[in-house]
Amino acid sequence: MNGTLFLNYQPQVDVRSGKVVGAEALLRWNRPGQGPVPPDRFVELAEDIGLIGRIGAWVLEEACRVAAAWPEPIAIAVNVSPSQFRLPRFYKGLVGALGRSGLEPWRLQVEITEGILLNDTEETLDELKRIRAFGVSIAMDDFGTGYSSLSYLQKFRFDKIKIDRTFVNRLADDPNAVAIVRAVVGFSEALGVIANAEGVETAAQAEVLRAEGCLEVQGYLYGRPMSSEAFVRMLYAARQNEFAAQPRERARTRAQGLALPSR
Repeated sequence: MNGTLFLNYQPQVDVRSGKVVGAEALLRWNRPGQGPVPPDRFVELAEDIGLIGRIGAWVLEEACRVAAAWPEPIAIAVNVSPSQFRLPRFYKGLVGALGRSGLEPWRLQVEITEGILLNDTEETLDELKRIRAFGVSIAMDDFGTGYSSLSYLQKFRFDKIKIDRTFVNRLADDPNAVAIVRAVVGFSEALGVIANAEGVETAAQAEVLRAEGCLEVQGYLYGRPMSSEAFVRMLYAARQNEFAAQPRERARTRAQGLALPSR
C-alpha cells in the first residue's frame, strides 16, 4: 500500500435535528503518477488478484483506530465486500481491530450488499449472527437495487437499511421514487430498523425525506467525504455551536416562564 491508500469520512446526519450521528469510511487510492482512482475501479481488481483481504483488514484497522479518537462517541460504518466477508479470518480480524483500537463494538457498523447473501446463505447468516452477537451492528447497503432485498429482511434483522441514491436523485420530480422511499421507510419503521438515505444533495430532497419520516441521511448537502482531521474539526464546531445556543435557549425558557398570561 505504501501510503497511497487512505480513508475519507462522510457524515451521517439525523435529518430532524441536523446532528452528526456517524460517519461512513470511504476507501481512496491516490495512484502514483496518475492521481485519484475511483473505488469502483480498484476494489474489483483487488478482489480479482486476491488483495481484498489485506486491504479490507487495513480499512477496518484504520477506521476503528481513527474513530476511537473522535471527540464524540458516534458510529463508524465500514463497507465489506462479498469476497472479504467470506474469508475464514474475517471475523477474527474484525474482533482484533476493535480490541487493538479500543473502539466499543456498538460503535462499529458493517455495511454489506445483498451480494454477500446470494451464496452459502445459511453459513453467511450464521456469520452475520456471530458478528451481531459480538455487539457490532450490520447495515444493508444499496437497498432496492437488487433482486431479493425483501426476502433477506425476513431472514436477518438488519440494524439499518440504506436507500440507494438512484431513488433519492429522483425525489424532486418522480412520484414513483417518492412512493418507493415511503414504502421503504414504512416497513423499516415496522421492523424497528433505521432507514438511511444516501446521496442527498439538495434541500428539496432532504425535505421530502424528512416529510416521509426517514431518520438518517448522508450526501453532499451535509458534507462531502473528508479527511479525519476535517471531520474532527466539524465535530468540534458542531459542539461549540450547540454550547453557544444553550444560554439563549435557557434565557428564552426563563422569559417564557416569567411571561404574564394575557387577559
